[in-house]
Amino acid sequence: MGPKELQGRTTMIVVTRLNGPRFAVNPDLLQRIESTPDTILTLIDGTKYIVAESLDEVTALVVAYRARVAAATLALSADGAGDPLAGDTTVAAVTELRPAPVRNLSSVPEAD
Repeated sequence: MGPKELQGRTTMIVVTRLNGPRFAVNPDLLQRIESTPDTILTLIDGTKYIVAESLDEVTALVVAYRARVAAATLALSADGAGDPLAGDTTVAAVTELRPAPVRNLSSVPEAD
């Protein structure tokens, strides 16, 4: 499986609305999952979705998503891949974002 396929599989979970259509949700945006008895997904922006899956099924989807993200991260780091979307397979060196400021310190004269 190539990097693009890996990324596509790790970005969303797929759930089903009560009236039938399936849609994808970014689990990083889930604030909570309720079972009242319908399963309600509440996103961090307050948007709510009622889905056909049970609370346990949605939780399992989120756990599987997190496992895929961790596995993809390990696979990419083991391969020494840089930016997989750009086709870069080199490892970037860790550097400072800002150069350290140059301090012009003068000596303090000693007291007599």
